[in-house]
Amino acid sequence: MEKDEIYITRRDVLQTGVRFAGAVLVGIPMLESRPSMALAKSSAPPVVDRLAVRIVIDSFHDILTRNKHVGNVKVERTGTIRDPRGNSMLQSQWGFATHLESQRNGETRQILLDFGSTADVLFHNYDLLKIDPAQIDALIVSHGHDDHFDGLIPMLRQYRSIMRKTLQVYVGGEDTFCYRWIRPGQETSISYVLDRKEIEATNVKLVLAKQPTVVAGHAFTTGEIPNVSFEKILPTPHVEVGMRNGLGCHSTLFSHDSEAGKTIIDDFPGEHATCYHVKDRGLVVISSCGHKGIVNSVRQAQAASGVQKVHAVMGGFHLAPASKAYIAKTVQELKKINPDHIMPMHCSGPGFISEMQNKLPEKLVLSYTGSRFIFGG
Repeated sequence: MEKDEIYITRRDVLQTGVRFAGAVLVGIPMLESRPSMALAKSSAPPVVDRLAVRIVIDSFHDILTRNKHVGNVKVERTGTIRDPRGNSMLQSQWGFATHLESQRNGETRQILLDFGSTADVLFHNYDLLKIDPAQIDALIVSHGHDDHFDGLIPMLRQYRSIMRKTLQVYVGGEDTFCYRWIRPGQETSISYVLDRKEIEATNVKLVLAKQPTVVAGHAFTTGEIPNVSFEKILPTPHVEVGMRNGLGCHSTLFSHDSEAGKTIIDDFPGEHATCYHVKDRGLVVISSCGHKGIVNSVRQAQAASGVQKVHAVMGGFHLAPASKAYIAKTVQELKKINPDHIMPMHCSGPGFISEMQNKLPEKLVLSYTGSRFIFGG
């Protein structure tokens, strides 16, 4: 244990909470063998000079869309790639994966956020986009859905030998490792789970970021996202509390007082957003799926950092299953926040894009697999 670390219990973490403005950000390494965590030395939210967000995997790819500037954001598109091996086209799928590259005082950091639904698509796009795993400083899993983590373990098996020895994987909560169920109790039910032991077998340190947490000295995560708006959890899979066959989540570390073996409605206590504070621009908030609500996610980013100015809101907003009235309310609340740019991806849905085109067209920037957004610098 490092000199600045102290051991705290789960109750200590919950009592400390994350619902305060200007919160200091901390890192919390997770210890699987006991229901306690090590609290690393806290630090202030970092400010970066430049941020480039590359969409490695999303649901759509448009090779005809051209590069452009939107305000002071440079938007790069990826069309057909001339590759001597014959691979010329990025692949898209229902899933999400990004590459984040930031610069601060001449220092560059690279982070991989989420890993798509399949390793073959992930590797194919890494290759065409020339993303070098050896240069990656940290990994982040946004939440425990397989369309965001399924490429992670194959990626570690494939590239771990060339990656940094001190590599860490940040997750937002113990529920990231719970079994998830679609249609539980029915003949057509499906379950899936992220294998903690397989990650640890690759000599990667797991970090539980229940509170706002600095990642690689440049980014920060929101920690748990409280409900401070009208938003609610839209239809999702159920979550099974406890361990089974060596896999699953420890009930003693779960955010709710639930008995092991119970299958309950998934309210995503451990889903977190990844954020940057870009110099002279404001916050860039990346919500990979946004089950806790995109408005709640942005408000938590503001509270955790103490920064009110929002430069961009991007990622999956989980509004595809939402009603027109719910979407309209979301756009109305985003208008109050007044970000410079809104970039819906993945599960945001056509209804949200349509509402944005009608109400806030000047803020809407469409995204596709391969798109790269450059902020600041």
